[in-house]
Amino acid sequence: MPLATEIHPTDGVLAESTADRLAIIVRAGTDGPQPVADGVGLSLTNLDARLPASVAQLFDTYEFRGKAGQIVEFPVDLGRGLIRLSFLGVGDATPEEMRKAGAAFARSVRGSSRAAVNAAVSGHDPEALTAFVEGALLASYTFTLTETAEGTAPAAAIDLVGSAASEAAEPTRRGTVLARATAMARDLINTPAAEKSPAWLASRAEAIGAEAGLSVRVWDEEALYHDGFGAILTVGQGSPRPPRLVELSYRPAGATEHIVLVGKGITFDTGGLSLKPNDNMKLMKTDMSGAGIILAVLSAVQELGVRVSVTGLLAIAENAFSGSAMRLGDVLTTYSGRTVEVLNSDAEGRLVLADAIGYAVTKLAPDTLVDVATLTGAARVALGSGIGALFATDDTLAAALVDAGKRSGETLWRMPLHEEYRDALDSPVADLANTSVKDDYGHPGAIEAALFLREFVGSVPWAHLDIAGPGRSMSDEGILSKGGTAFGTRLLLRWLAER
Repeated sequence: MPLATEIHPTDGVLAESTADRLAIIVRAGTDGPQPVADGVGLSLTNLDARLPASVAQLFDTYEFRGKAGQIVEFPVDLGRGLIRLSFLGVGDATPEEMRKAGAAFARSVRGSSRAAVNAAVSGHDPEALTAFVEGALLASYTFTLTETAEGTAPAAAIDLVGSAASEAAEPTRRGTVLARATAMARDLINTPAAEKSPAWLASRAEAIGAEAGLSVRVWDEEALYHDGFGAILTVGQGSPRPPRLVELSYRPAGATEHIVLVGKGITFDTGGLSLKPNDNMKLMKTDMSGAGIILAVLSAVQELGVRVSVTGLLAIAENAFSGSAMRLGDVLTTYSGRTVEVLNSDAEGRLVLADAIGYAVTKLAPDTLVDVATLTGAARVALGSGIGALFATDDTLAAALVDAGKRSGETLWRMPLHEEYRDALDSPVADLANTSVKDDYGHPGAIEAALFLREFVGSVPWAHLDIAGPGRSMSDEGILSKGGTAFGTRLLLRWLAER
């Protein structure tokens, strides 16, 4: 569903705005909170006379310090009756603080038809304003299959008022593109699995790709069999809804670099014969987050002016529990020709990724390869729900992704591809096993999964983002809403846009 809120830079001042909710930005100065006067249209002295007490007294009474995301609200009469005026803390107005402030403001004005804040002022870092827009739009995101309760709907519009509206236009556009792509991925992730079959997701990819001007190719089950995608077929064989592989291609004029992005697309994961417990399984409509993220990234590359060629691969299957599901001890042949012994059918994500990565390396000649997946519970145990695990074979690539994550508010932590653990994947009957064959190393599941994927990468610089921790949110808070977060969408788009 499209974002419900639109954000517009607007010339003018808050005192003359017709919005029903107003906010004045406040920085956290060393001498106390400092309201930004630009774009207000009233002096603080004039404003003091319209409030229950002076601004300074109110700040002191409410212990308002101008910290990012801190809000205090008062009734004020600006000549058209009482309206609600907020003071919105932005800290030092760094991008991360502005993102937090934008989210807090958007949540505070839910239920209003129009809100305005003096954010289009001179002196703001364009990246900070982009972050403010991201924060406001992502905090306004909702996914529901019922009518939104009265008073909880996001504001229909937010005006960024001030003297620098023209300068704010491009940062606002960029923030909107980044947020819209994230919302698209969240919609795909949050769609119930009853509707979200592999064929449905492939069909959505075709429609989204066509709208974004991408070339799209889809493999159905017959094409997958003909071309030798044995791992994707094996994972999907237990479901009456057969698997798919989708390739989306973006080729800008003059591009000299080719990046391939691969997304895990398990539309529902029962664990197969290695059946998940109920509490874990009920979240598994989100197990195609990687594919949703890659599709959303490809949908936005043209709008952001990405100068490199980008191919997205979505490896899509449903991991079902049935009499035809893959069995433990089965040996499958991947696209690359390497054989894999299945020791755990709930370690299926790495299997579909192996086929897609093998195809990318064999047929697409990538200069860089990045995959994204809700892959292992071990990554969540190691890093919690706020940090994504990053594995990489190239230091420069890893550093660039970590930096893009930091600037996007999507934190990555680089994890080791510890070579001594590799022999845990040795199989006596195949080239390798899909999970550890021994317990000597204490079950380092995220590392072993990354080592498994590395077997199919060859010499291509490669990064693996395991987003099992931050890929899902259990509550509405800040820029997150309960359900799929689409973590990684914005960091990948920032990384691509700067190449």
